[in-house]
Amino acid sequence: MNETIKESTKTLPYHKQNYPYGSQRMTVYAKKGMVATSQPLAAQAGLDILKKGGNAIDAAIATAACLTVVEPTSNGIGGDAFALVWTKGKLHGLNASGPAPKGISIEEVKKAGHEKMPKYGWVPVTVPGAPAAWAELSSRFGKLSFEEVLKPAISYAEDGYPLTPILGKYWKRAYEIFKKELKGKEFNAWFETFAPDGRAPEVGELWRSPGHAETLKEIAKTNAESFYRGALAQKMGEASADHGGFLTSDDLAGFYPEWVDPIKVNYRGYDVWEIPPNGQGIVALMALNTLKGFDFTEKESAETYHKQIEAIKLAFVDAKKYVTDPTRMKVSVEGLLSEKYAEERRSLIGVNAIQPEPGRPPRGGTVYLATADEGGNMVSFIQSNYMGFGSGIVVPETGISLQNRGHDFSLDPDHDNALEPGKRTYHTIIPGFLTKEDEAVGPFGVMGGYMQPQGHVQVIMNAIDFHLNPQSTLDAPRWQWIENKKVMVERTVPAHIADELARRGHEVQVAMDSGNFGRGQIIWRDPVTGVLAGGTEARTDGSIAAW
Repeated sequence: MNETIKESTKTLPYHKQNYPYGSQRMTVYAKKGMVATSQPLAAQAGLDILKKGGNAIDAAIATAACLTVVEPTSNGIGGDAFALVWTKGKLHGLNASGPAPKGISIEEVKKAGHEKMPKYGWVPVTVPGAPAAWAELSSRFGKLSFEEVLKPAISYAEDGYPLTPILGKYWKRAYEIFKKELKGKEFNAWFETFAPDGRAPEVGELWRSPGHAETLKEIAKTNAESFYRGALAQKMGEASADHGGFLTSDDLAGFYPEWVDPIKVNYRGYDVWEIPPNGQGIVALMALNTLKGFDFTEKESAETYHKQIEAIKLAFVDAKKYVTDPTRMKVSVEGLLSEKYAEERRSLIGVNAIQPEPGRPPRGGTVYLATADEGGNMVSFIQSNYMGFGSGIVVPETGISLQNRGHDFSLDPDHDNALEPGKRTYHTIIPGFLTKEDEAVGPFGVMGGYMQPQGHVQVIMNAIDFHLNPQSTLDAPRWQWIENKKVMVERTVPAHIADELARRGHEVQVAMDSGNFGRGQIIWRDPVTGVLAGGTEARTDGSIAAW
């Protein structure tokens, strides 16, 4: 390994401004606390909780709940969530992804006229996990009351807030799609909630959701019990029954989030952590495990891009074949992350682009936020409805916008991720965390469907291999593998690199819209001073609130 890379393992570049990449943002520094997320009002809500005496966990819950109100284009009360929590020198993982209803099956879905899982309607709706995640995090690690941390979200739902530019863009885009595609009566409540004047609200226009506020009050008052085993669960079950859905109040009553042991690989002296399957964080880890066998001296080179793309697509085809509910996986996580398997996959990477195929390992629309406090607690948290607004289903008068995670199930009974009653599907949302020598470096994440593990790989390499500070790490030009040999690159990727990738057999498309390349946040903690360094995306309305 060359000396440049050896040097990079000593410390992360918290204070260097190596490559601004045209962004006007700078890394934010603070000592007492920090909240980084995709929406300024939500970030400020988390900071307010820190200033009231809450810890990073309280701030994460407040920010997450607030995001269901102020960024409904990406998440909602009816979505799933995952968290990585660093506290008292240990990293904890929480999987709050809900299973398919017990009454659903491949046969029933096909009987309803579907040859594959639909995107919209009640069929792809799975049990929402987000409210349970908030309550569980509060109960185990919070300092303030659950009702206190949900107050900012309730206030914004009741009083309203003005739409920000990126939010307004995606809201209008979703409205135009839904107007064309959502025709049944089951979708009426979505339009009543999110297009009350017969259109999407404009940027700067106030939007409020009284039903959302009442639901959040009920969740706060009952510690989320009403959502799963009370009045709110009853409303969801009745709405589902009214429109032939599979979700029942019994499905909700049986759900509890699961504490899990995070998984990791060591990359150049740092431990990179992810939530284990059914999440796709293992994709990032497999790719990094493959890439650590190469030397990288320059970020903006065709050779670097080529090897990154080849590694990620090999990891993805494995994950899409094998990753599903961990209780039903046919291969082991240990096998997928083994050094031997990484060597096998690495040997496939040559000069030219390959057509990726799954290997044979040993058998066995999303919002992201990061928080940190002065006491050393740090949280990496992500939640989503999937594909923007999700299923297009809103439970009438509640503001509960339901996810469509079931869309990722296969209706092929022989597929590893085949639909089964009570099964959790392959899940795209993933929080990340970085440590070194058993000490926290900090949380990181990149939201955006299948871009997420690709973003994680690029973020980690930007920070560790190429010495970029948090803001430069996020601002750097990105690529995204789509399928087969097809790759999209941002306009900021140098033209000579795109040309060289095309000569190597990659089918390169230059994207005019950077919205497809993820929207991430980072908070690193300096190991000596405890100073926090944060970055957030120029690709979103992102903001860092700090003190």
